[in-house]
Amino acid sequence: MAKKGGGHHGGAWKVAYADFVTAMMALFMVLWISTQNIEIRKATSKFFQDPYNAFPERSSGMMNAQVAGTRSDSSHTDPTAPPDMGYLQAIAKELYRLTNVEEKENDKPIDIEITSDGLRINLYNRPGKPIFEKDSCEFTQWGRFVIQTLAWLIDRYHFKVLIDGHVAAGMRPLRKDYGSWELSADRANASRRALVFYAVDDALMSRVTGYGDTDPLPNMAPEAISNDRLTISLSARQSKEFAKQAAANKQASPLTNSTSTSLSNAELP
Repeated sequence: MAKKGGGHHGGAWKVAYADFVTAMMALFMVLWISTQNIEIRKATSKFFQDPYNAFPERSSGMMNAQVAGTRSDSSHTDPTAPPDMGYLQAIAKELYRLTNVEEKENDKPIDIEITSDGLRINLYNRPGKPIFEKDSCEFTQWGRFVIQTLAWLIDRYHFKVLIDGHVAAGMRPLRKDYGSWELSADRANASRRALVFYAVDDALMSRVTGYGDTDPLPNMAPEAISNDRLTISLSARQSKEFAKQAAANKQASPLTNSTSTSLSNAELP
């Protein structure tokens, strides 16, 4: 008589082993991705978010890939074309995060506006969190941190830079020959020097202007404290680097957590 019961038993270990191997593969993939450069990480993230459309043109054959490459070179990386608004919005949000400013905060020390040309950034010199020391063009610690952060951003995307200094109306002249015009111009020029010190190419500076108290914010009294500000406009229209990165990162965040963390922890001179 044939023996019974020797067949299908003890197979649970195979399921457990398969789960273990799958977990190890996932771990090794995470470790590998974390050591790659930013372009590979962004491409991998894009693939997992939308695997069917991550590389739609390149998967259709060599001819389609060549056509896609030609179109990318002639349009998406054209520095004279209008900048990618979505990408500018992502950069603005990341700048708020890098400076630990809540975008919807009332009376926030930084206000970022998306323009047809790039970004317009107002740095307010309010008493609660001033950019400059009182009646001076010397930066506070907060002001120097913000300028350092902006310098990193400008250098990364090769924005053209326009700097405008403003003061609120009613300022008492610091001395007979030094009033609002001189102070606003000195603050704008001090900002230019600091940006260049923190690695911005001086050739990216397009204009440095002091407006005194002649250009208050819209719908605001000339003597309002918010008019004491520094306005830094970043133009992306002529930036080949911005156009190239905007095309390459269409569906990815422009900055990474590791980069922002190291920047936030950087020591100030």
